[in-house]
Amino acid sequence: MSLAYLAQEAATTESTFKGFGAIGYGLAAIGPGIGVGIVVGKAIEGIARQPELSGQIRTNMFLGIAFTEALALIGLVAGFIF
Repeated sequence: MSLAYLAQEAATTESTFKGFGAIGYGLAAIGPGIGVGIVVGKAIEGIARQPELSGQIRTNMFLGIAFTEALALIGLVAGFIF
């Protein structure tokens, strides 16, 4: 096998896998999207049941959203790396 042939094969293989990063990130964003919806929904239920704890529930809701969105950012970075 010549070196030119191997270079040509590597170039064609590289171009066929370019679109998979976007598909991977799309799949990685499904979980955090569902997670944020559940967190916000449960926080609204909690505030409706215990209005006097709305400040504490809201704070915990924002923390849950931040941790859940971190998973989406990790999925974005993993899509660029792989």
